[in-house]
Amino acid sequence: MLTSLLIANRGEIACRVIRTARKLGIRTVAVYSDADAKALHVQQADEAVHIGPSPARESYLCGDKIIEAAKATGAEAIHPGYGFLSENADFAQAVIDAGLIWVGPRADSIRAMGLKDAAKARMIAAGVPVTPGYLGEDQSAATLKAEADKIGYPILIKAVAGGGGKGMRRVDDPAQFDDALDSCKREAASSFGDDRVLLEKYILSPRHIEVQIFGDTHGNVVHLFERDCSLQRRHQKVIEEAPAPGMDEATRASICEAAVKAAKAVDYVGAGTIEFIADTSDKEAGGSGLRADRIWFMEMNTRLQVEHPVTEEITGQDLVEWQLRVASGEALPKRQDELSINGWAIEARLYAEDPANGFLPSVGRLDHFALSIPHRVEGRIETGVMEGDELSTSYDPMIAKLVVHAVSRDQAIAGLRTTCERVRCWPVKTNAAFLALVLWDGGFEEGKVDTGLLARQLDEFLPSETPPEEVLQAVAMMVVDDTMGGRAGDIRETYINRPASAWSWVRGFRLNSATRPTIVRLNDGQDDYEVAFTEPSISTLPWVERVANGYLVDRDGSTFMLREARGEPSAFAGTTSSGTILSPMPGKVTAVDVAPGDTVTKGQRLLTLEAMKMEHGLVAPFDGIVAELNAVAGAQVQVDALLVRIEAEGQKDSHEGTKARSEGK
Repeated sequence: MLTSLLIANRGEIACRVIRTARKLGIRTVAVYSDADAKALHVQQADEAVHIGPSPARESYLCGDKIIEAAKATGAEAIHPGYGFLSENADFAQAVIDAGLIWVGPRADSIRAMGLKDAAKARMIAAGVPVTPGYLGEDQSAATLKAEADKIGYPILIKAVAGGGGKGMRRVDDPAQFDDALDSCKREAASSFGDDRVLLEKYILSPRHIEVQIFGDTHGNVVHLFERDCSLQRRHQKVIEEAPAPGMDEATRASICEAAVKAAKAVDYVGAGTIEFIADTSDKEAGGSGLRADRIWFMEMNTRLQVEHPVTEEITGQDLVEWQLRVASGEALPKRQDELSINGWAIEARLYAEDPANGFLPSVGRLDHFALSIPHRVEGRIETGVMEGDELSTSYDPMIAKLVVHAVSRDQAIAGLRTTCERVRCWPVKTNAAFLALVLWDGGFEEGKVDTGLLARQLDEFLPSETPPEEVLQAVAMMVVDDTMGGRAGDIRETYINRPASAWSWVRGFRLNSATRPTIVRLNDGQDDYEVAFTEPSISTLPWVERVANGYLVDRDGSTFMLREARGEPSAFAGTTSSGTILSPMPGKVTAVDVAPGDTVTKGQRLLTLEAMKMEHGLVAPFDGIVAELNAVAGAQVQVDALLVRIEAEGQKDSHEGTKARSEGK
């Protein structure tokens, strides 16, 4: 067994690897950038090495610095986690050439499966079914358009070197093809340094099914069953579960056999995932639509997946331990006949983003941050941040994975829903309330999922930014109590054994039997609210905490900060967009689509901003004319920088600014 390990990653996956390494008695070495000097993974490791500035390209993507750190600390092996350099064949080979152990597949296997077109060709040769499409070398726009016409619309344009949903565009109409191709190539070149693409038939009513496989250096390959990752937004996974709902044993055997065949075709060693797309459009009454002859290979991820915890939960295996044992030269810990499915597991990705504002990333300091698994629910939380941390725009906005395991799918969903509803995060916004609303959806509860579900029903899952009445009532009650001198005492967050009655923790509250309503005016930083009440509804009263600058309230995954409004009504109340488009976050302008004097229509894209590894289109809030343009392609901009100003016909200049909506591409 290894005795020392460097983790070439950050955040929750670095913490996850450290946990298992510690269990096995392996000394751990962390690496960190300027932004991560005080990060949780740095604190948990036995030793830590600074490797550069905050941008990943100057730190976590510098293979030479990481290898140097491993040698300097005496680490025997390097674990890449996922993302960053985990699927970089050149880095894997450099680690081996440096005399270190690479915790991952052979470099040749990474190369074989890294390019989507070559991987599909190899799978065809191995007898693994693949999605109909075009994998040719001719990358001219005319040829690609002609091939798309042959395949038939809708089609999917995908970057050959892509991953994580980047460099991917759906095209429904031939007239849209050229623009989509240009956009896809531009994003692919920016993200991967390779603008080549392939074409695939876009499957209607698709489900994303993937199989966890594992190989060792002794020629053994096993699968650890399937996961369903169909709940996606903009090709990014949101909720994953194992096993896949509606999967019958015959179809499971077929897809898992194909996955093992694919792994053996590249002499695979270590943890990997074979991703399949299932066409479920041909459903019988009440059926899932899953059939062995309608499931095709998409791609292979030659690393540990973000969603590996759900597989661990249903199989009882520690996949990181498997990785470390295989890297040490040991045989696989289990044979295929020793692996089985136990219960159901489901995972939600908690992102620092604002669903009510086009899912734009939310950054800043985590002044208040608390996650917990409900009482009597079996689960785990994987995170790499803690209260007080500062979230940077340099990295992916995922801040935690919430995982629940139960006997049945219904119980697992219920447990995860409650976990999401109890997320506390302020002032950074999260998608917790959005996740909870998705988990309440009747279709999802019935297993009626496909990759288009979130897009079709998105408006149903967007939480309101306005505090609900019960939140206003709860805070108003606290304000009245404080004003009358009763004070509610120290109210601290506790998710276990909450009092049955709100009055058991609000001490001294009294209205002296007043017969007329008490009026309290509250402000949430944007709007004023007048609240009239005589007695709040105890049954719906949310949990409230008094903090230094107001009252913090958690409600169904949303966190609100309210304070008593004094003086005149807030200047922010009722503000509407003035046409001044401010940068919603620090980032890089990658494209500008308008010029001064251009006439634009409501919703028209004005420019594209890249931040936190994603592109965000900023759009016109109403019909008008581009009166001012300060954005230049390639320029870095700071939050609230004035980018564009749109004037409606006859509109007078206004100095009020509003952050732009995101078109989300």
